[in-house]
Amino acid sequence: MSENKVSNGFLKELESEATASRKCLERIPESLFDWKPHEKSMTLGYLALLVAEIPKWIRIMVEDSELDFVNFEHFKPQNTAELVKHFDENLDGARRALENVSEAALAETFYLKNKGEVLFSAPKIGYIGTTINHQVHHRGQLTVYMRLNDIDVPSIYGPSADDKGF
Repeated sequence: MSENKVSNGFLKELESEATASRKCLERIPESLFDWKPHEKSMTLGYLALLVAEIPKWIRIMVEDSELDFVNFEHFKPQNTAELVKHFDENLDGARRALENVSEAALAETFYLKNKGEVLFSAPKIGYIGTTINHQVHHRGQLTVYMRLNDIDVPSIYGPSADDKGF
């Protein structure tokens, strides 16, 4: 770990959520990637992909200082193994970025753009935690989709109805 206490805090939070996120992703069958609970809802596959890709957003935020939707390409997993591998790669990238970032770099501004137009900007230090929370939010949605499809929901912060252990 770096000597940067702020980035170490983000890294610990990211790590504490990673195990539960991975457990959820491992249980998503590719046969249900196109399933959605309502016509206005996103598909199960896209929701799982968001959970897998949000760590990549952290790496981009820290290292590149901007993310423009016009050139952000979503990975297209063909199966569960590819989805989980993509999550692991993105998590490794986020870890490395947080391990190597300075406190001064965390004070720099991150820009979220669409076709070059700034949609949002904030100091990185104020948005990394929000991004981790965003992943937790989508993982929560994912567990509802799992329940609706009789996919065992893993223990996350404590036992679930399907997984009594930790």
